Amino acid sequence: MAAQVNLLAIREKELNYYTQNCQAVGTQAALLAGFAYSGLTQVAVPHDRAYALQLAYLLVTTTAMCFELIAVLNTTLLSMMGPGLALRGPDGSMHPAVDGMMKEYRTAYYCFVLGLIFFHFSAALFAWLIYVHWAVSMMVTLCICGSLWLLTRYAKRVYMRFRLPAEQVITGQFHSEYVGAAAGPAAAGSDARVMGVSSDQAQLIAAAAQS
Repeated sequence: MAAQVNLLAIREKELNYYTQNCQAVGTQAALLAGFAYSGLTQVAVPHDRAYALQLAYLLVTTTAMCFELIAVLNTTLLSMMGPGLALRGPDGSMHPAVDGMMKEYRTAYYCFVLGLIFFHFSAALFAWLIYVHWAVSMMVTLCICGSLWLLTRYAKRVYMRFRLPAEQVITGQFHSEYVGAAAGPAAAGSDARVMGVSSDQAQLIAAAAQS
């Protein structure tokens, strides 16, 4: 019983980790959605510009706002309903709550990234929409494209440095029938793998049982 309580405490840390991630992404997505909305309502679009350019700016800006709003909605629902399921659900609800947040968080993250990319495109189209001289618009567009390239390169570098393959992920998920067997002295070896628990997870269970 003590091992299950300690492992649930580890699982709770995972829940808090994804909850904090959702709140961080939701805050930044709401900020970008506000910027995109300002680009739709506060910008006086010159009527003498080409209709295709005006349409492209409005569509791209609206797309950026929609992606960010989807990210805001997803992260808000996840940070509310995920912990709610874990705390108020039936016995064993902690595992589907954490696993569900882990899967749905990816969707919110992808929407946030897509909204950020479309936000850069919107800024580039804004330069061609507002500035009269093509040289100024070209310089602004090059700066925006350079910013997007640096952003993508840095994000890829950070992702590759801290990337954790799916087969190496160690979680606090456990099954009650494994805890008693894996808590024994020999469970950290081959017996744990036969039961479907990795050796690292077996050592985690054994440590929790001894504490």
